[in-house]
Order: sequence, then structure tokens, then C-alpha cells
Amino acid sequence: MILLFLLVLIGPALLSWPLGRAMTLLIDPGHNSTYGRWTSGIFSKTGGLAAVEEQDWKRYLFSMIIFNIVMFAFVTIVLALQQWLPLNPDGKEALEASLIFNTAASFVTNTNLQHYSGEASMSYFSQLFGLMWLQFVSAATGIACLAALARALGGRQTVGNFYTDLMRITLFILLPLALLVALLLLAGGVPMTMNGAVIAHTLEHATQTIARGPVAAMVAIKQLGTNGGGFFGPNSTHPFENPTFFTNIIECTSIVLIPMAAVWMFGRITGRMRDAAVIFTVMMSLLLLKGVASIWLEGDPTAAFSGLPVELSSNLEGKELRFGSGAGALWAAVTTATSNGSVNCMHDSLNPLTGLVPLAGMWMNVVFGGVGVGLINMFIFIIVGVFICGMMVGRTPEYFGRKVETREMTLALLALLVHPALILGGTALFAATPAGAATVLNTGAHGFTEILYEFTSAAANNGSGFEGLGDNTVPWNIATGMVMLLARYIPIILPLAIAGSLAAKKPVPETAGTLRTDTLLFTFIIFGSVVFIGALLFLPVAVLGPVADHLAALKH
Repeated sequence: MILLFLLVLIGPALLSWPLGRAMTLLIDPGHNSTYGRWTSGIFSKTGGLAAVEEQDWKRYLFSMIIFNIVMFAFVTIVLALQQWLPLNPDGKEALEASLIFNTAASFVTNTNLQHYSGEASMSYFSQLFGLMWLQFVSAATGIACLAALARALGGRQTVGNFYTDLMRITLFILLPLALLVALLLLAGGVPMTMNGAVIAHTLEHATQTIARGPVAAMVAIKQLGTNGGGFFGPNSTHPFENPTFFTNIIECTSIVLIPMAAVWMFGRITGRMRDAAVIFTVMMSLLLLKGVASIWLEGDPTAAFSGLPVELSSNLEGKELRFGSGAGALWAAVTTATSNGSVNCMHDSLNPLTGLVPLAGMWMNVVFGGVGVGLINMFIFIIVGVFICGMMVGRTPEYFGRKVETREMTLALLALLVHPALILGGTALFAATPAGAATVLNTGAHGFTEILYEFTSAAANNGSGFEGLGDNTVPWNIATGMVMLLARYIPIILPLAIAGSLAAKKPVPETAGTLRTDTLLFTFIIFGSVVFIGALLFLPVAVLGPVADHLAALKH
């Protein structure tokens, strides 16, 4: 287990340094570099001046929103017409309208919350040219917005061009990495074929239909882009998505690799690597705490095995025995530290307090988070931390040499409160009405946690499911679809507005009274801000759900 811990967490942390440097060179090469001129020349020929001209933060956001609307419309059309489109060897039919809306919203927002089973519902065309395409460009959107934020904080009046950033990230970062990971998965036994399902005859003369398809390609980008949407309904618990311990290591490592590298990319673009080191330290500390806590808590027996010969073993309920309880719990911690959301065990079967670990990761939503977007979320906590410290010493707070004033704090507080409002509001509504209460598998605190987890996953753009919830209904599809859209774009728009506002201000000279944001003290300030603000916002609902579930299990 120690080896697994080192491979999954420390391995990508070491790889993130050179990858962060490469990402910076590929995304922000400068106008005078050969690569920069070459890519700009190609993009201008294919997309015109709009694809390469410099944009301020408002035009950058406008371009991002327009492109995302086009993404949503395109995939909606693909899903609605899949029964007539090619690459449908198993004759998949059209999806129900609310499920089409939910799926389109889910993949456009890099959430990949799946209220369907891919092998039963989706054609190969829908999987490849609808959903997998979105897994590339939605991930690229998050990284591009982080690059724009970094340029603004670095003092630039223009923040690049969204379309140029999108194409550079997709073609020169995500595509090569996905190809490499897909080849490794192929070597590990993950299938990749365009043939239809196989009909097998068992020794008992029964007939089985075994689904297959272009699995390796989709699994690679689902992990690297913190997408999480599986080709099969069971996701990475399915032996075709994750057949061996080797593929489990590759997939779990891929979840955090780019989010870690994005921190170093941020430091290089802003020219403040010490600040990036502070952010990386806070994120890594929280991730290590989550990983250790999940493995330790899942080492306790489960009440479901009470009275059985295995009742004193670690919790193996809902686990793939080829991975064990430790690997399942660690994956749960990693996939919810980012906005990945893929699973290799059933989260509904985790011990109640272990289930609190992935919930806490999504509540904080800053522990590396989604590609690019996790650091944008952390930026809000940094602004709040800077403001609190400035007020404590009676000095106007500053960040990167620019004063943080009323406008920036108003936007930061709005961004901070959107996340809990979507989670707690949705949970309260569905827990109090048949729309949610009638769809839970369990009563009491565990059933409440099922509802809480679904809205948490949607609001964090995570996409993992607690399961045990009949969520493919019109109310669930519409509600979580709306939550995913709001939770994706509001926390991108407001931080970029803050960065644009700061960039427009004149830098102030650093003095002895300036709060430095690249010190060990500020590391503790940011760590404390994340933990204490998160506790104030979500501790009551944690007590009503996982903690109450744990106490109820002790009585039995």
C-alpha cells in the first residue's frame, strides 16, 4: 500500500515539474518564438484574424462562452440523432430528452455526470465524436482560462486569444498525452475496436452479450482531462476499462498529473514561482491528508459483513478484489480532489466516514481540482485570505502588487458562495420533496447522503456518483444539469473579472508592510482559509449525513 501511495501521489508530483514547463512553452510561447509564429500562422489561415488577435479579459470570456454554446448545441444534436448516424453497430436508439440535456450539460462542463450506461445507451459515434470530443475541448477550456487568469495577474492588459489557446492545448498537450496513455492502456489489456458487441455461449448453454468498443481512447482522455466519463456504466470498476493493477496505476496517476502541472504553469506565466510553490504545497498537503484518511478509515470492517467470516477484514464491500479496499479508497480521494469523478469502487459502499473524504474534497473544490479550474477556485481563497490579513493589520490588502478593494472582494465573495448555495439549496429541495426522497435506495442519514453527494458532485463539476440513487428521472436530469452549468461558468467568469480588474490597476511598490504571498506564513494562511471556511459552510450538513450514518452504524 505504501508503494501504491508513492506511485499515485508522489510520482505525478515529480512529473508535474517538467510537464508544467512544457505546458508553458506550448500555451504561452511568446510572439517571437518560431513555434508561436508557426501556430499563429496556421490558426489565422483556418480561423481568420478572430482566431489569433489579442483579447482583453472580456472578449476572452465572450469567446469562451460562444464556443461552449456551440459545443452544447453540437453534442445535443449528435445525441438526439444517434440512431441515424454512422458507427452504430448495435443499433442504439435515441435518448430521452431530459437525459440528452443532462448529458450535454455534463460533458460540456467537464463534469461527466452519467445518468446512463454508455455500453447500453450510446453509439460509437456518440461516444467518440460527441462525448470524447467534448472531453478534449472542455478540458482545454479550463486550462485556457487559467492561462488567461495568469496573464492578467502577471500584469498584461491583453490575456491572449481563447481560440489560439484552445487549439494549442488540445493539439499539442492533451492529444499527445492521451495517445501515450491510450497505448499504455492497450498494452495493459484495455480493448480498442470498432466492432460491435460479442455474443458468447457459456458452458451452461446460456447466451451473453459482451459490450466492447473504442475503450482505450476514451479512458485515456477521461483521466487526463479530469473528465471521468466512462465508456461503460461501472466506469473504471469494469474489467475492460481497468483490467489490471498496472492499468489502475496508470489511470490513477493520470488523474492528478495535469492539475499538478497547471500550478507550475501558472507560476511561470505570472513570473512568480515562489507563489506557485506555496499553492502547490497547500494543495499537496490537503491531498496527502485525504489519501491517508481514506485508506485508514476504509481499513475498518463494514457493518454490512457483520456475522460473516470476513467481518473483521477491511471493508471489501463494493470493491474490486483485484485492487482491494486501499486502492479503492485512495482512488476515491484522488478522483474527488480533482474534478475527475471516475471510480474504481462503489462509493455508496464506503464506510460512512470514508465517504466523508470524497465529499470534503468536492466541498473544498481546490485540491488541484479540474484541469485549470481548480487553481482558479483556489485563487478565490487566496484573495479572501489576503483581504482578511490586510484588514487585521489595518492596511489595504494587495496581491501581486495590486490593491484588492471593494470590487474585487464583492466578486470573490459571490464566487465563494455560489458553490455552497447550489449544493445546499439543491439538497434541501430534493430531500424535502418526492423528486429526491422517492429515488433513494436507503432511508435515514445514508439516503440523505446519496442526495447530498449527487448535488455536491454536480456543483463541483466532478461527476462521480455515490450510487444507490435512481437519478435518471426528469427532475434529477434537469436539476443537476442546471447546477452543472451554473457551477462551471460562474466560478470562471468572476475570478477572471477580478484578475482583469487587478490588471487595470497601477502596481504599488512593495514595502516593509506588504503581506508577502510566497512565504511559509502565507502557506498556513491559505491552508487555514480553505479548511475553516469549508468547515463553516459544510460541517452542519456533514453531521446530518455521513457522521450521523457512522453513529447509527455503531449502535448496531
